[in-house]
Parts: sequence; C-alpha cells; structure tokens
Amino acid sequence: MSHTIEGQKITEYMGIVSGHSVLGMNIFSDWFAGIRDIVGGRSESYEGYFEEAREQAIDEMSLQAERLKATAIISIKIDYSTIEAKNTRMLMVSANGTAVKSVPE
Repeated sequence: MSHTIEGQKITEYMGIVSGHSVLGMNIFSDWFAGIRDIVGGRSESYEGYFEEAREQAIDEMSLQAERLKATAIISIKIDYSTIEAKNTRMLMVSANGTAVKSVPE
C-alpha cells in the first residue's frame, strides 16, 4: 500500500473511493477444486473467479475516482471474503483507496 506517487506531488485529497464485486461460484468448480486439494496443484477455476471479481471491484473504484475528477488513487487495499449459505458460495471482493489530484514534481 503506497501513500505517495513517485515523481508526483499530491495537491488535493478527494476522499475514499470503493468498489465491490460479488460472484457466485458454481458447484462444479467447487467439486474440481476439492479434487485439486486432494491431488495437489492450483485451482484454475478459483483463480479465475478471484481475478474476475478483483478486476470488477477495481473498475468500480476507478469509476468513482473519475467522477470526482481525481488523477490517481493511493493507499489501495483489496479484501477477499466468501459468503456461504445453503448450497451457495459467493466470493466478495472489496477495493478501497483514497482519490487524489496530483501534479508532476
């Protein structure tokens, strides 16, 4: 997490921006991931879910920053969690950061 931008001077802190993504994970991916756990190796299906959810959360956060006319986002933090209910598992990703305006030093 960086609070600065190399070669830039922050001129205005515009506030916190965030983006969230919730994706359902299907039973077949869970089953294959379970097999992977037994035999070892990476679960490409889960990695795909994580990447897609992360990109969506970052895109949403970036759109908020654009609406504020920010030139950058600093101090970005990305959190991952799962939500489980009866036969349903979902992946939630939250991206948070501080929108700023900056100029070259």
